[in-house]
Amino acid sequence: MSEDKIVLDAAHFDSKARQWDENPVFRERAEKIANGIRAAVPLSRSMSALDYGSGSGLLSFPLKDELGHITLKDTSVGMLAVAEEKIAAQGVANMSTRQTDLTAEPLPDERYDLIYSSMTLHHIPDTDAILKTFHDLLNPGGWLCIADLDKEDGSFHGIEVDVHHGFARKDLAEKVLRAGYGAPHFDTVFEIVKETANGTRPYPVFLMVARRAG
Repeated sequence: MSEDKIVLDAAHFDSKARQWDENPVFRERAEKIANGIRAAVPLSRSMSALDYGSGSGLLSFPLKDELGHITLKDTSVGMLAVAEEKIAAQGVANMSTRQTDLTAEPLPDERYDLIYSSMTLHHIPDTDAILKTFHDLLNPGGWLCIADLDKEDGSFHGIEVDVHHGFARKDLAEKVLRAGYGAPHFDTVFEIVKETANGTRPYPVFLMVARRAG
């Protein structure tokens, strides 16, 4: 990474955690992604799930009544603290949190029937490695659902921010196949509209759904 790059690390998200749920765009995006998961995956209370890069749990809370136990994992202590407060306030019995960095820690022992992630993949440097990690964490026949940005020119975060500037669906599909999943399916589930140096522009958000072989 060059010295002029900016890294959005856990401390960045810690600083934003208390205000995160107040953003109506974040709330609407989570609802639309949850709807996309419902449409693509036969959810049931027998399914164990992992929300990776869970933040404050905006995506998991809409799905909690349709799944078994949900583990929320994130590198941000601040985000997880907000999620824990919401779990306690609502008396949710099937959700728990754990500070985890799957890119740096050994593979945990638990396995899941469903792994989902929202706007996290573009923050992870090695896409191939995390897709393989998710594959290894899934039970046979388990589902992977990833929501993220379509390929863009760097204006979403700013070209100086050290992240993937979205993903070309064809390229990501090839990575998913190499990691051992079946052929993925993509749908556009949301559109983020932002002001940029060149005016207002939309940034499509896809939901990719793939399945580990049974």
